[in-house]
Amino acid sequence: MGPDEFAYDLPEAAIGQVPLADRAAARLLVDMGDGPQHLTVADLATLVGPGDLLVVNDTRVLPARLRLRRDTGGAVEVLLLEPVDRTDTDSAGRWLALVRPSRRVPCGTSLSAGDDLVVTVEDDLGDGRRVVRLDAPDGVLSAVSHHGEMPLPPYLTTPLDDPERYQTVYSDRPASAAAPTAGLHLTEEVLDDCRAAGARIERLELVVGLDTFRPVTVENLDDHEMHTEAYSVPPATLDACREADRVIAVGTTTVRALESVSANGPTGRTDLFIRPGYEFGVVDVLMTNYHLPGSTLLVMLEAFVGPRWRDLYALALAEGYRFLSFGDAMFVSRATP
Repeated sequence: MGPDEFAYDLPEAAIGQVPLADRAAARLLVDMGDGPQHLTVADLATLVGPGDLLVVNDTRVLPARLRLRRDTGGAVEVLLLEPVDRTDTDSAGRWLALVRPSRRVPCGTSLSAGDDLVVTVEDDLGDGRRVVRLDAPDGVLSAVSHHGEMPLPPYLTTPLDDPERYQTVYSDRPASAAAPTAGLHLTEEVLDDCRAAGARIERLELVVGLDTFRPVTVENLDDHEMHTEAYSVPPATLDACREADRVIAVGTTTVRALESVSANGPTGRTDLFIRPGYEFGVVDVLMTNYHLPGSTLLVMLEAFVGPRWRDLYALALAEGYRFLSFGDAMFVSRATP
């Protein structure tokens, strides 16, 4: 299987450019194997009950896009992806980053955004990826929060008025280069309604990094290289998964973390590429947004629901659903073998 098998026509007008005023007003296309339903995220509690477990990714997005200048005055953009040496974001000195324009920024280049942040380019890893060193006397988080911008995907061209709208309401540790977008729809009221319906809600963390930006380009999926991402699944979440009748993953990043535990343990790094033929061991139901053509996330969706994703995407487009990060969502059951 190659990228052409995960292609579809996505009109520009179908891309949700701005978040809805009410997160939970996002539309929700439901398909549990007995035909599609059109609901909203506010109706999520009607789909869950006792024995159900919702698992969310509580990572928080860093304002990781830095617009810096060289000593000569030239502009350089640095997108921080994750710390190289430490998990403590605020004390991390060396970071994996994307640098633009990469070819014009040799190793050893010093970049600055003011007296409180100096970025030195250290190693060239290829494909625009660099290791950079951050020197920030008042702490990395303070400097990045002061100078950084939300790293919105390139298909979002409308400025974001409120940066918190690119964060989930339960976001915790600032670490990610992109949001776990399925969770953007959830509100405290929706989560409380799910609990009242008898469902349990637990958390994990997967730090969303470089692979969010990398489409499948190889003709054979087995040749696609996944960069690793850090994750941590707490003991309470693992116990809840074992006890649940249904595990409902909110977002593809949650799926990737949960399905990585059996091979890599509850905490570590994962390069798991879920593709057709993968045997799911944990997740029964997936709540997810609509993804870019040719993306690894769409490949995962086919592995989860089978080829019916094409009919669901065609229906969503015909019904005017909004696609991608600020778009609507779907709630689907895993295909039975």
